[in-house]
Amino acid sequence: MTTAAARPEPSVTRWAAVGLIVGAGIVAALQVGKAPIAAPLLEGDLGVGLAALGWLTGVFALIGLVGGIPTGALVGSLGARRVLVAGLLVTGAGAAAGALSAGLAMLMVSRIVEGAGFLLIIVAAPSLLGRVSRPGDRDLAFALWSCFMPLGLAAAMLVGPMFDDWRVMWWASGGLALALCLLVPLVVPASCERHAWSWRRLRDDTAAVFGNAGAVGLAVSLALYSLMFFALFSFLPVLLMEQMGVSHRTAGLLGALASAVNVIGNLAAGVMLSRGVSRPALLIGACLIMGAASLGIFLPLLPATATFLLCVLFSAVGGLIPATILSSAPIVASSAALVPVVIGLIVQGNNLGQILGPVAVGSAIERFGWSSAAVIVAGAALMGTAVVVAYAHRLAVPNAERKGGSR
Repeated sequence: MTTAAARPEPSVTRWAAVGLIVGAGIVAALQVGKAPIAAPLLEGDLGVGLAALGWLTGVFALIGLVGGIPTGALVGSLGARRVLVAGLLVTGAGAAAGALSAGLAMLMVSRIVEGAGFLLIIVAAPSLLGRVSRPGDRDLAFALWSCFMPLGLAAAMLVGPMFDDWRVMWWASGGLALALCLLVPLVVPASCERHAWSWRRLRDDTAAVFGNAGAVGLAVSLALYSLMFFALFSFLPVLLMEQMGVSHRTAGLLGALASAVNVIGNLAAGVMLSRGVSRPALLIGACLIMGAASLGIFLPLLPATATFLLCVLFSAVGGLIPATILSSAPIVASSAALVPVVIGLIVQGNNLGQILGPVAVGSAIERFGWSSAAVIVAGAALMGTAVVVAYAHRLAVPNAERKGGSR
């Protein structure tokens, strides 16, 4: 292991670095959200239906489904800043390949490339945040980071309808990724600690994390949350246009609003956790409210306005879950060195849900109608509640303290 003395950074410089890291996450999430808002354009140009749209959203997460833990190990070997820069480069390349696609198959491949970049970004960024922020500011930094997905989705839904050509949208999103790629080395300090890559170390770390019931529980919980969230937001613009009869632009504005309120839950989780609110209580309450809201959203029970307000509630309350889970990674990790690997496992859980939600719901809606989505989302909410109950005791005391180790 090689180390270099870390020089204290001025407060403005630290927060500039935090802002740029969060910005990288927002640009990564924008790549996820551009497919749903581009649905009408993709349907007209490539004949993409709801099932194929589900795959375009879900396949984005394919690499992250198996690559989260290896990426966590890669961060420790190469340094988080290098991995973040590489992620932005890969994201830009994937977007460019998508813009040049002549058909659905090539577009699918480009989405996998974008997904690889997304994975590199969201595993490297939390490690960087933990290093560039002071201990007293760390909770706020991670609360801000947990907002990256809703803000990216909201940005895509807000700006997407301004494009008349989905290919131009792809070029613009790739350009943003490349612009941030140039800024990161100028603003974010390089990693101070690295260790040599070792397959044996990767194997041992993987075994340790998969043998940690708390870490696995967090990953499964985020998988179920991600399934619920993307089951709705992958099709929200289409749902709004079909159920409320609004225009593409209005659907984008309403979808952006519903996505953005997820930030309220992200930030509220940080505040409540800092005041001692129980982590399991937050997770269980959010799961149950999301499940109940999904019944009103997908079943033909309520008028259009009430249905949209339930989408807002679903999003806002759901924001409690990712912020709580991400901040729990150091608690369940058996050592500080394993925290990036635990985050990698959590990312794999997130990506599993990101694949299953759009694919399952898109296929179900196309075959059985919108009501079938209620069964999938409400069932996931009940499963999420049961999983949290099973590992709740592991969130009370840090794993390292239970074993007499140090974090």
